[in-house]
Amino acid sequence: MTADRSGPAFSVQEIPFSTYGSWFDISPVVAEKIRAEDLHLVSHQNGMHAMLRLMPLDAATGERAETRVEATPGLLSWISAVGRVDLAYESPDTVRLRGTALPLRVAAAAATLTPFSGTYYFRDAAADAYVFTSYETGRRYRVTVLSGTVTHTYGDQALGSADRGLTVAADADGPWEIAVEELDTARPPYASTVTFGKIVETARNSFADFVDTVAPWRSSATPAAELAAYVVWSATVRPAGLLSRPGVLMSKHWMDKVWSWDHCFNALALAPGCPELAWDQYHLPFDHQDETGALPDSVTHSEVLNNFVKPPIHGWALGRLRRSMTTPPDRPELAETYDRLERWTNFWLTARRAPGAALPHYQHGNDSGWDNATTFDPERVVVTADLAAFLTLQLHELAELATHLDRPDDAHRWKQAAEATQAAMLDELWTGDRFVARGVHSGNTWDSAGLLDLMPIVLGEHLPAGISGVLADRIAAHLTPHGLATELPTSPHYLSDGYWRGPIWAPATILIEDGLRRAGHHRLADDISTRFRTLCETHGFAENFDALTGTGLRDRAYTWTASSYLLLAEAAVRS
Repeated sequence: MTADRSGPAFSVQEIPFSTYGSWFDISPVVAEKIRAEDLHLVSHQNGMHAMLRLMPLDAATGERAETRVEATPGLLSWISAVGRVDLAYESPDTVRLRGTALPLRVAAAAATLTPFSGTYYFRDAAADAYVFTSYETGRRYRVTVLSGTVTHTYGDQALGSADRGLTVAADADGPWEIAVEELDTARPPYASTVTFGKIVETARNSFADFVDTVAPWRSSATPAAELAAYVVWSATVRPAGLLSRPGVLMSKHWMDKVWSWDHCFNALALAPGCPELAWDQYHLPFDHQDETGALPDSVTHSEVLNNFVKPPIHGWALGRLRRSMTTPPDRPELAETYDRLERWTNFWLTARRAPGAALPHYQHGNDSGWDNATTFDPERVVVTADLAAFLTLQLHELAELATHLDRPDDAHRWKQAAEATQAAMLDELWTGDRFVARGVHSGNTWDSAGLLDLMPIVLGEHLPAGISGVLADRIAAHLTPHGLATELPTSPHYLSDGYWRGPIWAPATILIEDGLRRAGHHRLADDISTRFRTLCETHGFAENFDALTGTGLRDRAYTWTASSYLLLAEAAVRS
C-alpha cells in the first residue's frame, strides 16, 4: 500500500504530538486526566512536567486567538481565519515554529519560582536567546528568534510569582520563526541550517519510513495500522538517564514509563521490521534486574521502582520474539538472555514459593499486572493459576534455549520443572470445571467472575483438551461486541471504568487469543481478534476500553494497545 507521506491525521486531545527519540511532546495533557486550554511543551525527564505554554494570539487584540489544531506525524498547526502557526521537530530535542498573521506567546507553565521548584526565565547574552530553566526536569528550554520581532518579554529574572515569557510576531515582510531546544547546561548558539519546509519533509519521511518497515503488510483492511505505528514511533525515546537503550514508553501522557510486562508487547510488534529495537525493548527491564533475579516493576528516565514485580510472561514473549525476528539474536546474545531469564525464573521459584510449596504466589494484585482484579478481593497474598501457567511456559522456553545452547542437563532440568509446575497447578487449583485461587496464609480457595481465572489458556497445546475446552467456553462468556471484558458484565463487581474489573485490555486479549489458537480453538481466537481490531479502528489506542460501549478510557495513547493492534492486524493479513 502506497501511503500519503504526510501520514494519518489525529487529535492532540487524544495523542501527543512528538517524534522518535524525543523526551518531550506537544499536548494539552499536562498531568493525569488534566487538559489545559493551550498546548504545552511537556517533558518526560524526571517525570511528566508541563514546561512551556504555547498560545497563538490575535494580532489586533493581543488575546488568545480562535484557532483549530491539526496534526499529522510531521506537522502540528494552529489555524485561524487569518493566519496560522506551524510546529515541526527538527531533531529529538529541538522544534521549529513559524507563524503568519498570528503572534505566539511562549510562557513558563509554572507560575511560581521557589528555591526548589518552578522555572526561572532570563535573556542569555552569550547565545542571544531566551532561556527557561526548570527545577522539575533539571533541563533548560532555549528559545532563539530566527525571524520576526520580540514584541514583549515579561518576568525576565523574576523571582517568586510572576508571568514569564515572550511574545514573537512577524515583521511586515514575512513570517516569524523560532527554535525551541531542550538542553542541559549549555551548547553553542542555535544556528539555522535548513528551511522550515525541509524540516517538515524530513519529519514526514522519518515516520513514513518507520511505518513502511513496521507495517509493510498494511492495506485498507487494516485502517488503523499507520496511526498505531505513529503511537509507537512517537513514544520512543533515545537513551538517557536510567535508560541505556532506546525505549518505547507506554505513553507520552502520564503513563510515561516502561513496565516489566508491557514492554513485551511492544517488542513483539517491532520484531519483524525493527529487530534491534525489539530486542532492546525486551531487555530494557532486565538491565535493572536485582541481585535476587527480580525485574523492577517499572523503569523510566530517573526512576526504577522495585516495590512490586510483574508476571513472568517473558518466556512466552521470548519464544514468540525468536520466531518473528527477521534478524535473530546470535549465540552470545542468546546466552546472555538465557542467564537473565534463568535468574528471573529462579526468583519465582525461591523468593515467591513458601517453604514446601510447589507453586509460587503473588504478594499483591499489582504483581500480576491485573492490579485490582476480583481474584484478589478475598486476599492479596495468593497462589493463582495464571502465575503457574506463565511460569510453566517460561520453564519450557528455558529448556528450548538450553538445548539450543548445547546444555542438555539444563534442558532436562527445566523440562522436568515445567511438567512438575503444570501438574501441581492442575492438582491444587483445578476443581474439575474451573481454576481457583488459594490464600497462602489461610489456605482458603475461591473463584471469581474475573477473566484472570481463565488465563491458564495461555498454556495452549500443553493443556489437556478437556480443560482447554472448558476454559474456552468460559472465555466466550466474557465476549462483548467489543472484546473480552475482564469481569463478566453480569457480575455484581463489574465496573464500566473499573480498571481490571470490567474494561477490555490489550495484553489479556493477546495472551488469550494466542493460547486459544495454540489449543486449537481457532474460531473463538479469530472472533476475539476481529472484535479487538474493530475496537481500535473505532475508538483508538486507549489504555483500556469500556467493555459495553467501546469508549476509550484512561490514557488515550497507549503503546501496548497500538502494538497489540499491529500484532493482530498483521496475523489477520497473513492468515
